[in-house]
Amino acid sequence: MTSGPVVFLMGPTACGKTAAACRLADEFDAEIISVDSALVYRGLDIGTAKPSPIVLGRYPHHLINLRDPGERYSAAQFRRDARAAIAAVQRRGRLPLLVGGTGLYFRVLRDGIAQLPEADPGVRDRLASELTSNGLPALYARLAAVDPPSAQRIHPHDRQRTLRALEVYETTGAPMSEMLARNAEPGLETAPLQLVLAPANRDWLHQRIAARLDVMLRAGFVNEVRALRARGDLGPEDPALRTVGYRAVWQYLDGELTYATMRERATVATRQLAKRQFTWFRGVSGAHWVDPREPDPIARLRVEIMRHIEVN
Repeated sequence: MTSGPVVFLMGPTACGKTAAACRLADEFDAEIISVDSALVYRGLDIGTAKPSPIVLGRYPHHLINLRDPGERYSAAQFRRDARAAIAAVQRRGRLPLLVGGTGLYFRVLRDGIAQLPEADPGVRDRLASELTSNGLPALYARLAAVDPPSAQRIHPHDRQRTLRALEVYETTGAPMSEMLARNAEPGLETAPLQLVLAPANRDWLHQRIAARLDVMLRAGFVNEVRALRARGDLGPEDPALRTVGYRAVWQYLDGELTYATMRERATVATRQLAKRQFTWFRGVSGAHWVDPREPDPIARLRVEIMRHIEVN
């Protein structure tokens, strides 16, 4: 159970959310809770722009470094972890400040989520074998036969979601669409303040994305991926390694890409991520948008947070 004010600080990658959150944490005696599907993984530090040890020493972030890169982390797990973190912050009399760019995580926390069974490794491995033998169209056709609503919602080329929907059906005997409708878990008890930090000028963000990638590369991004490869149990299809930029560096280390092509692909992939994030956050009803290029965006954010606290 959570009660009291809760603040969401959302926005596309590279827009300055972390720096803004640290300033707001000082001003409002807040604790930062990460809402980022990449920062949950240990060892993915440089390529995810994870806050530095110095920043984390001064501004501890909840919900980072939770999982090994070989493990999965679902939106349902995030919801449970985030609700526990919010409640703990509120018990300490502080403001929960949730910061990140993973729109799905914000949504399931705010609105709730349907409870689905945990992954079944045996069923998952068998479906993966069938995928290799028969191809995705055959598995998607099976999904359309047993669970038409899920097939309508899932793109025919979406391998991961097709396999998951079939796994749920074969594990439980019930279509995923039916389970989603009947096993809903609630959202937050108090409506959060939803802030979106995003520039009106997309070129400004593109320049920041390119500059940040160059900083990452100088800081050892390639060596970070090399160390992950050296483990021997990870591949570019693992959820953690699908994080933007990591696949391109992996392909570079495989000799499939030149350094320049790797850099370009990573830049383009990050721009595409930002575009998807813009689309997601535009669909958030009631959100307050603040442009980080304003003379004092923190002042705008501060006003909205103070209003929210006053009424909660």
